[in-house]
Amino acid sequence: MTWVPVNEPLLTEEDFAPLEDAFRTGWISSAGRYVDEFEQRWAEYCGQAHGVAVSNGTVALQVAVEALGIGAGDEVIMPSYTIVSCALAAVRVGAKPVLVDCCPRTFNMRVDQIEARITPATKAIMVVHMFGHPVDMDPVLSLAEKYGLAIIEDAAEVHGAKYLSGRNSNSPEWRVCGGMGHIATFSFFANKLITTGEGGMLLTSDDHLAKRCRDLRNLCFRPDRRFLHTELGHQFRLTNMQAAVGVNQVKRIEEIVERKRKIAATYTARLTDLSGVQLPMEENWGHSVFWVYPLLLADNHSLDAVSLAAALKAEGVETRPFFLGMHEQPAFHDMGLFSGESYPVSERIARKGLYIPSGLAITDEQMDHVCAAVRKILT
Repeated sequence: MTWVPVNEPLLTEEDFAPLEDAFRTGWISSAGRYVDEFEQRWAEYCGQAHGVAVSNGTVALQVAVEALGIGAGDEVIMPSYTIVSCALAAVRVGAKPVLVDCCPRTFNMRVDQIEARITPATKAIMVVHMFGHPVDMDPVLSLAEKYGLAIIEDAAEVHGAKYLSGRNSNSPEWRVCGGMGHIATFSFFANKLITTGEGGMLLTSDDHLAKRCRDLRNLCFRPDRRFLHTELGHQFRLTNMQAAVGVNQVKRIEEIVERKRKIAATYTARLTDLSGVQLPMEENWGHSVFWVYPLLLADNHSLDAVSLAAALKAEGVETRPFFLGMHEQPAFHDMGLFSGESYPVSERIARKGLYIPSGLAITDEQMDHVCAAVRKILT
């Protein structure tokens, strides 16, 4: 039986050459020129001054929260509909995640709910760009300025995505996601547009924040005496070999984005006539990279995401479920968080949504198979 994996990365011989060089020259740990090159190239592309490579996207969020000085008693506003890493970064330092619901069109956080959640304890807004589509950033930037809040921009899923900033002004401009927050975080996991297998990065244009991030990722070694510690950090370094895998992908990021958009366009053209299914949308102020291709079943559809996933698996199609909202996570309930809270859109899409294979290496024949399977089950 044909089997279509939910994601398969697409790496080239050009991507392999720096990895081979790192290996053959012996620069295999966290020192080496490819770490610096990867940081510089990605920061420059996203419009930030500094890049700080780390071991994965989850620890990037943790370092961002710590670098901003967020701690016990502080609050961080974020979407309920996101990966657990976001809330985890706050609770790890004793801060409280404060949640908002998500938009039913893009699945991004409801920016119109943020202001009502701001209190004197609020220190930051954690923006999470979801599934390749940017959050509507202008209202968030305005709120951050109004209340003196930091913006942590989780751009793990939006490599190369762009947002039309200032669209109601006389000088609108397209800005790259990851270039709008005080500090931004990325993941380079195998299913991301740019991958180093595992890996992550923080971006900022603040010199002090950049230094704090570098210190925190590297055990807070002091420059005057390496093994004297006046504060505690982490070992969150990225290896030179991992960075070597990423450097050339940055060079061809626009080609990668074009490929992802073509995959999404192919699916949309073939599935757009299906009833009872919401396909991914793109607002006119966003340039999505369609990191994944989500299907959302109508509320009254006879199937839910679990049964649809099982039926597609039987047809040789691997899928992944949508996130379960932070407010529905038992681990956080055990900590006394989110008691009695409800976020209806997050709850609905968690039960009715999944995404189908759309990795960069997917072939036309595999997409044919996926579309035939989806149509067989849903028509």
